[in-house]
Amino acid sequence: MASNFGEQVMEHRLNLSTLARELFADGRLSAEDHTRVSQSTLVKVHPLVFLAEQNLADPARPGRTLDMDNLLVWLGKRVGQEVYEIDPLKINVTAVAEVMSRAFAERHRILAVEVNDEDVVIASGEPHIHSWEGNLEHVLRKPIRRVLADPRDIARHTAEFYTMAGSVRGARGSDRAQTGIGVTNLEQMLELGSMKEPDANDQHIVNIVDWLLQYAFDQRASDIHVEPRREVGHVRFRIDGVLHSVYELPQQVCSAVTSRIKILGRMDVAEKRRPQDGRLKTRTPTGNEVELRLATLPTAFGEKLVMRIFDPDVLQKSFGELGLAEDDLKRWHEMTGTGNGIVLVTGPTGSGKTTTLYSTLRQLATSEVNVCTIEDPIEMVEGAFNQMQVNHSIDLDFSSGVRALMRQDPDIIMVGEIRDLETANMAVQAALTGHLVLSTLHTNDSPSSISRLLELGVPAYLIKATVRGIMSQRLVRILCPHCKVMTATDLDAWQQLTQPWRVEPPAEIARPVGCRECRNTGYTGRRGIYEVLVNSPAVQAQITPSLETATLRKTAMGEGMHTLRLSGARRVARGETTVEEVMRVAPVLDA
Repeated sequence: MASNFGEQVMEHRLNLSTLARELFADGRLSAEDHTRVSQSTLVKVHPLVFLAEQNLADPARPGRTLDMDNLLVWLGKRVGQEVYEIDPLKINVTAVAEVMSRAFAERHRILAVEVNDEDVVIASGEPHIHSWEGNLEHVLRKPIRRVLADPRDIARHTAEFYTMAGSVRGARGSDRAQTGIGVTNLEQMLELGSMKEPDANDQHIVNIVDWLLQYAFDQRASDIHVEPRREVGHVRFRIDGVLHSVYELPQQVCSAVTSRIKILGRMDVAEKRRPQDGRLKTRTPTGNEVELRLATLPTAFGEKLVMRIFDPDVLQKSFGELGLAEDDLKRWHEMTGTGNGIVLVTGPTGSGKTTTLYSTLRQLATSEVNVCTIEDPIEMVEGAFNQMQVNHSIDLDFSSGVRALMRQDPDIIMVGEIRDLETANMAVQAALTGHLVLSTLHTNDSPSSISRLLELGVPAYLIKATVRGIMSQRLVRILCPHCKVMTATDLDAWQQLTQPWRVEPPAEIARPVGCRECRNTGYTGRRGIYEVLVNSPAVQAQITPSLETATLRKTAMGEGMHTLRLSGARRVARGETTVEEVMRVAPVLDA
């Protein structure tokens, strides 16, 4: 730290020629690259950024380049500072923005990234500058722990964090000038003058909503949760199937954010006592159009809002990219290409059923056929289909919707979900009259769907005659290709995954590690695992009023069906995911 004059004299910013000379001396830069870099004089960016953008070969690590990660590790060892990767999902934006002013952070090109009880962690791209440390420690009355970080990340997150924190402070300040009454909750407290809700059209609220949406797109979130609590509101993103806490908003600001989004989704802003649905379209920072489905829920502390993000690009992906391939894909095409009958997709919420159905319908919806859907709600508006939404207020449910669609000369009908006997009977009638019906059921696996239809009251002989096949699916997180490592197979874990079936274990399986690309989670993206049951003559013979699901499963497996766990085991054997991930999402089945 800059505690004496000698250390202050030694202060200097990183210099390109000095960095190049030190890299060359350490064997990390070739003589040719050293000469070329040293001659670069008109460099207007940070020297580390300039070096990283040159894609220079690293002689000490053949086949690798001197990217930013390698440069930071090398520099960190030289100056004795830890390298820090700024992950905005793990940073308390409100706390770090209060450590120092934005002007101070931008002037010294530093950013607080952690505020702990014992110290404050400050990220910098200039390890030899110490002049700001003494002043900051004096103000904070805490020791400072310095870390090295990518200068580009510091500049970008400084702008984002302080803009967001400033908007929240501005919104809190503006609520005192409002005269509207804040949203009531279960424990509404009489605090005169302090329970006012900011205007939903206030510029600060607009900025907060814009930031949250763009942030969600950047982080590949599939859902945004805005959850009110007693004192603060929590914002969480679901990324690769797992929820991450992102931000805490003051209770009144949280309510105003919800109101702003309800306005955008053309929902009733004044109605806060009953659940509502809405939708809106926007564009990502890259210009892609994205649709968001909105749903509110009245809770003890106000309205909870969930925004489900639908990326149209997902529907443009091939089945292979979604994870449906080889024999399973062939069976799926055979089931959906018959022209009539019922094809079911099963799985819990968030297992990719909608993506599978929409991708299938897009392929089937040629100019020669009429594709009609009845959904609750319409998940994504698609120009190639005729889509109708359930409306319970006028008694338009799935069964009456299918009845109406039957008079529209359809070739293919998609029913959002078969929930009751009436809907099941209408689907059967549509299939018997020569239509292809696609729908979903909420069951654990494919054989259980036959049992569910029997439980609803559909006669066994009609199930045999109309159901072409059933596909159950789940989504598993895929290991990050940049950091996964191969290790010897844990035979006990493999046996637990594949029991009661004997499957030869691979010699090695992949394990997650965590790196910059995957935000240290070890995973990036998700793919499907599938269980495709074809209603073959052998399977039909098992469909009786006294059906045994385990017996039906064995018969189907004899016909070539792979269970969800065995499908996942194949991904584990290929090094795409882990045993634990498959066991997390795939159900345990009886033998």
